[in-house]
Amino acid sequence: MTTRYECAVDVTTIDALDTHVHLECDSHGHLAMPDHFFEASAKYFKSEERTPTLDRIAEIYRERNMAAVVFTVDARMALKHEPNSVDDLVADAQRNNDVIIPFGTVDPLMGPAAIAEARRQYEDLGVRGFKFHASLQAFDPSAAERYPLWEALQEIGLPCVFHTGQNGMGAGLPGGGGVKLRYSNPLLLDDVAADFPNLPIIMAHPSVPWQEEANSIATHKANVFIDLSGWSPKYFPESLVKLASNVLSSKLLFGTDFPLITPDKWLAAFAELPIKDEARPKILKDNAVRLLGLG
Repeated sequence: MTTRYECAVDVTTIDALDTHVHLECDSHGHLAMPDHFFEASAKYFKSEERTPTLDRIAEIYRERNMAAVVFTVDARMALKHEPNSVDDLVADAQRNNDVIIPFGTVDPLMGPAAIAEARRQYEDLGVRGFKFHASLQAFDPSAAERYPLWEALQEIGLPCVFHTGQNGMGAGLPGGGGVKLRYSNPLLLDDVAADFPNLPIIMAHPSVPWQEEANSIATHKANVFIDLSGWSPKYFPESLVKLASNVLSSKLLFGTDFPLITPDKWLAAFAELPIKDEARPKILKDNAVRLLGLG
């Protein structure tokens, strides 16, 4: 029987909302990516707990009085590897719906089937957004053949997270494991944001080496946001930190990339940044609450 998610997060009581958490291992022990990608990324990030279950993720965030957006990535065509089940992710999220918010994922290389699956995940499962990783999934977001998918997602109206910038996936492998960085250039998303102005777009991560481009896009396009996951805040580009207190204060979202970076480590480093006090609650919770329609 299909489980439909119903959000029970009380945003008036949580301290923060992490908008970028990965479920790398499903309830059946299946991994979201081939083993060599996991081994390379664990070495790259020096992560301590690489494949926690969703119940474990919920426990970690519940203990810290936080909520978390959780997703996996469907890259079956490029990786030749079956993705984790979104149905199972949603069922586990519903069991922990006081702290977990599930996003769906589809593989754009599947064409019309991806559109049908996105609609199913929205209508039947109740996902609250979608996750894409263009480099891992091997597609150009600005390509015309992807536009029918963005049109369908604009009709659905949920936020879409796109990986941008440097890639931990494949890092250190010969040829980067075949992962192409150019697909994660945020300028490719500028086309999408301009042509689909009612599609909420979250550019995931500080977009090194294209941070200036990301800053410009988020400033220029009302429908574009930046999540701050994947990097310790102590390594954030200076331009991003400067804009966090003013023009981007309503466009930035707290995100860790857990389990690659823990919320404790991220928050400790964030506290040391020279950001105005009035911008901090926006970044840690308020912007995400508004974007996800949880107010």
